[in-house]
Amino acid sequence: MKNKLIERKALKVQQRGNLFIYLLSLSGEELLTLAGISRVSRNEMGKLIGYQREGVKKHVKEISQYLQDPTMILAHPLILSFSSNVKFVSSRGQKTSDGLAVAGTLRIPLPSSDKEKPAWIVDGQQRALAIEMCEDKGFAVPICAFIADDIEMQRDQFMRINNSKPLPRGLVTELLPEVSSPLPPHLAIRKVPSTLCELLNSEKDSPFLGLIRRPSSSKSELEKAVVTDTVIVKLIEDSLSHPSGCLFPFRNVATGEYDQNAIWEILYTYWTAVKETFPDAWGLPPSESRLMHGVGLRSMGKLMDRIMGSMDLRSKDATKLVRRELEAIASSCRWTDGQWEQLGGIQWNELQNVHRHLSMVSNFLIRTYIDKRSQD
Repeated sequence: MKNKLIERKALKVQQRGNLFIYLLSLSGEELLTLAGISRVSRNEMGKLIGYQREGVKKHVKEISQYLQDPTMILAHPLILSFSSNVKFVSSRGQKTSDGLAVAGTLRIPLPSSDKEKPAWIVDGQQRALAIEMCEDKGFAVPICAFIADDIEMQRDQFMRINNSKPLPRGLVTELLPEVSSPLPPHLAIRKVPSTLCELLNSEKDSPFLGLIRRPSSSKSELEKAVVTDTVIVKLIEDSLSHPSGCLFPFRNVATGEYDQNAIWEILYTYWTAVKETFPDAWGLPPSESRLMHGVGLRSMGKLMDRIMGSMDLRSKDATKLVRRELEAIASSCRWTDGQWEQLGGIQWNELQNVHRHLSMVSNFLIRTYIDKRSQD
């Protein structure tokens, strides 16, 4: 690889319009030289960059062991996104095309030390990491590629390619707000909750500021973050999806549109009031406070549906009014110590994020709230 570019025989396949894919092969050494992995993280402004999670060491090791078997076949292609600096040159002659594909050569510039690599791995990062561990870098790696400088297109393809694979829910949660193209129904319904989760974690006045663990969180951010983003997304999803949810009226089931501003006001007001009602339990690790545990947050989410459905958010004292409602259950909660007397004496730290405990705690909170309010 002494030249300034690599030339590889390839097939150019036109799928529709000006959209093309390229089928080729690269040696293991060439792959690692040309292609990088776009790790999910955030820049200094808090904007999401990248889309790939960290490699799973055990899985990578297993693939590496397989690749070093002399009888192995690597039949599944890696999917790369090339920059627009990569050029395709058609072969000369009358039989270079069969009507579906055109034969030619891809000219791929080699990266210099101060420039980005000309390709990103969209699918196959585990295999690429395993290839890096192999002694033999010369065997041919099948590649399917497209050309895109736009990170959004790369992220969109990554989401779609991995749609049927068990991607970590947290990674999907964080990527969804950055995808602008139409999504499958089961992902589309999670986009707004994912966007709101990011707002709760990043808005300076949010009660959850910096408390939500995200795949892009740095080590220093993880030291403060105590809440998993999947819990926040789930409680928002539940309220949006069920007719009894306080967020349900702000979702147009027919068009799929949402009144995101109204939903934000409800979430901000309610959880600010929760933080102020339980200051000693707020912001602690789940091992020290079950309020910040999945069972506590989701149970309080169920109570949110009961309280916020009739709350006037136009009032300048809305947070104060919600806090007054929460006083009905405050003295009965055992988030950081003691026993839940009305729940059979279960210890505060024995509560788990399982259906039985979630149902037990949420029903108790709602029942207690209704009983206290009926006495007023």
